[in-house]
Amino acid sequence: MDKERERLIIIDGNAIVHRAFHALPPLTNKKGELVNAIYGFLLFFFKSIKEFKPDYVAATFDYPAKTFRHRKYELYKAKRQKAPDNLYSQIPKIKEVLKNFGIAVFEKEGYEADDIIGAISHLAEIGNSEIETIILTGDNDTLQLVDGNTKVFALRRGVKDAVLYGEKETKEKYGGLNPNQLVDFRALRGDPSDNIPGVFGIGEKTAVELIKKFGAVENLYRALETKTEKTKNIKDSVKEKLLKNKENAYLSKMLSQIEKNVPIEFSLEKCHWKNYDKEKVRKVLNDYGFVSLIKQLDNNNEKSKLAEENQDAEKKGKIKKTERTMRLL
Repeated sequence: MDKERERLIIIDGNAIVHRAFHALPPLTNKKGELVNAIYGFLLFFFKSIKEFKPDYVAATFDYPAKTFRHRKYELYKAKRQKAPDNLYSQIPKIKEVLKNFGIAVFEKEGYEADDIIGAISHLAEIGNSEIETIILTGDNDTLQLVDGNTKVFALRRGVKDAVLYGEKETKEKYGGLNPNQLVDFRALRGDPSDNIPGVFGIGEKTAVELIKKFGAVENLYRALETKTEKTKNIKDSVKEKLLKNKENAYLSKMLSQIEKNVPIEFSLEKCHWKNYDKEKVRKVLNDYGFVSLIKQLDNNNEKSKLAEENQDAEKKGKIKKTERTMRLL
């Protein structure tokens, strides 16, 4: 992927850990410890670093406690099955590996990783309006953050197959809805995985049509309650469902909305990429038995070194850009 400006990668830690844990067989290290989530997490991380060549990297994780959403709606995520302990036991080890890479890890009591991602992307843009942000994740919840400066790199199958969503790709996925309308879509459609109720009886197609026509949930209900001409073609049965479930619709929008105003201490300077002890990282990977990842690390380091040498030479006029490109392939 070509770079024309500085780039920040934000890692959605828990989402990737869960995806990696369920995608890979139960791999163990020489101590007999389960490490499949760690390995899968790093596979995706290495792939993303190679593809996007970031200038800055930050990692986010859910804080292991209830959030402000639970205070608003006690049943939030109530139906979600608790992940096995041998998944959770790998999270501290992943955080430790990330710290060895010099990557700042962010989490905040009362908030989810998605909220931290929203806050970081917002603060980064304030600090550098030209920066491009790529969110690495295992689900689609952060697609609402996609805009001209932010994209989402979401795993599709396993830990190697991922899709990069910009504004165009997000609109195509959701029937023409803009990314910032996805919270309104979920307000009507709901989300069973998070136990977000939505409007009972409103399906995906109807939710898309209504949001495309009215723009937002607030506009829809204002039109319904004032019986404007715009609501004439809405079926009576749909109107009834919407009006009966108005409270749930507004609640669902609140639950779906990523909170960007999170009190965290963040600066791009603390997230500079490549300021890490390569020998220490190599030792950590070796302790886990990740020999193939050590090879990837060494190869990436050699390519980075060659790229830097070529950039210096190019500035001095010693090689042409086409020659530099060929040498890097």
